[in-house]
Amino acid sequence: MTPRELIDVAEVPGGEPLRLFRRGNDFMIVLERNELMSSRMSGSEEALSEMTLARLQSPADAQVLIGGYGMGFTLRKALALMGPNARCTVAELVPKIVEWARGPMAELAAGCLDDPRTKIVIDDVGAVIGRARAQYDAIMLDVDNGPDGLTRLDNDRLYTMRGLDRARTALKPGGVLAVWSAAPDDRFRRRMGDAGFAVEEVAVRARQNGKGPRHVIWFGVKR
Repeated sequence: MTPRELIDVAEVPGGEPLRLFRRGNDFMIVLERNELMSSRMSGSEEALSEMTLARLQSPADAQVLIGGYGMGFTLRKALALMGPNARCTVAELVPKIVEWARGPMAELAAGCLDDPRTKIVIDDVGAVIGRARAQYDAIMLDVDNGPDGLTRLDNDRLYTMRGLDRARTALKPGGVLAVWSAAPDDRFRRRMGDAGFAVEEVAVRARQNGKGPRHVIWFGVKR
């Protein structure tokens, strides 16, 4: 078996450090003993973009905010589906995540960071959302494994009623808030509805071939 090689460690503001590993051609981002991301599993992250854009009236020209770059699967799928006038803002809190994408994982990034439609903002996505007023057609959150987070206590604020109210304010009329989660959460689904979203819950598989763990995406349309 090919051994796992530690490539680098990233400090997370207010949380435990992340470690980047490589095994052969595969990469893994790990928190303590939890594998948060793997280059082998991109299905549900790509589904986040594909299903969100499918719910917009004009996906080709959409103005989209993506919370968390991760390994770039959500961003790359969005760019592949959108037109030349679209814009994807990616809010990433940890600078080294972007450094890894330009460095050891540059082949995986496939140039998405240099696409003229992409804007990278090194900031907390909650702060970016809080500054926006009817700015985005869609907000896609793939942050900290969902409402039951692991990496950072401050991320919980994204999923509170106040956080959802801010997301609703940041969206244009009819805009979509999409939230990826590693597991179902009935309380959060109800909270989205109470915050003024028409909510749909979709189960998706982690792998592109329809296999692997089952993840959840909630889609909330701004009423």
